[in-house]
Amino acid sequence: MALPLAFFEETEFGFVPLPLAAGAWSPDTVNGPSICGLLARSLEIEHCAPGFTPARLTVDLFRPTLRRPVTVRTTLVRSGNRIRVADAELVQDATTVARASAVFLRRSEQPPGELWTRGDEPAPPPSELLGDVGRPLWGSDEHPAGWTHELVEHQNGSRKRCWQTPVPVVLDRPASAFAAAATIGESASLMTNWGSAGVGFINADLTIALTRAVEGTAIGVEADSHLSLDGIAVGSATLFDRAGSFGTCVVTALANAERQVDFAEDRFAEMRMS
Repeated sequence: MALPLAFFEETEFGFVPLPLAAGAWSPDTVNGPSICGLLARSLEIEHCAPGFTPARLTVDLFRPTLRRPVTVRTTLVRSGNRIRVADAELVQDATTVARASAVFLRRSEQPPGELWTRGDEPAPPPSELLGDVGRPLWGSDEHPAGWTHELVEHQNGSRKRCWQTPVPVVLDRPASAFAAAATIGESASLMTNWGSAGVGFINADLTIALTRAVEGTAIGVEADSHLSLDGIAVGSATLFDRAGSFGTCVVTALANAERQVDFAEDRFAEMRMS
């Protein structure tokens, strides 16, 4: 029987995590992409006014979210002519387990002049390699083919990238471009903290900054940097689609070496074949 193609189902008890929301660190917890997507979705629905666009999302992941119903509470912090700011809390069993803030900006004309920007654009995979919704393509500089569906083939010490059409956040509700970017943007933690022995850092937060909405359905994340010392890591990545780069993601993470995620282990066989 096919798994429900979403992270959550909305019920009278709140948002109930579905199987695709299970975390890699523990199957009893909810994964980061689903949390980021749900918070982004709620903030956008409740506080993105007409004429505004989502420009920044910060998510703090400070408690494990268990695979039990959750609710989202949002608050409008600032309602201006050009800037709107809103906060959200993810609540489980009367305890806040994650929080987020979003900035929505009104679009206007570009100012004059030339500006420096990154010269080398991330390259999307060939269109013939694309798979089903939710099935990522993985890439790394050391892999001779560049892009493949086999996760473990890219467990090396080089730069990582991924490309994916995200699953909807809520069952039977189409994902907005903002929720999709938040869902896939959380992969910046994996792309920047994944090395030759697997992933030994667990992300504590995520910030995505967007200049426009994604074009099309698939989103790419390419690592730009990884810095770490004494068990604390900072990573940055570029978000892109087939029209080019459209955002940046920054994550901080804590060492979690005692629960290292090694994708070569048997427990990740299903993920490798997905």
